[in-house]
Amino acid sequence: MGIVKINDQLHEDIRKASSVMVRSINAQAEYWIKVGMLAEANPGMTFSDIMREQMKQADVEVRKVIGG
Repeated sequence: MGIVKINDQLHEDIRKASSVMVRSINAQAEYWIKVGMLAEANPGMTFSDIMREQMKQADVEVRKVIGG
């Protein structure tokens, strides 16, 4: 674990997003970092493609979760 310095505006944006997404501020920052890294590593994939692949790798069947 370490400390990452970010500007005040980004910290405020993370704080607001974490409230909406029901995550801690740290969890929200980690989520954005992970998604950003995946997007850079897979430039041909959309956000939806990335999330679908992550759910598949985690063995989550979204249709069952949402009752479809």
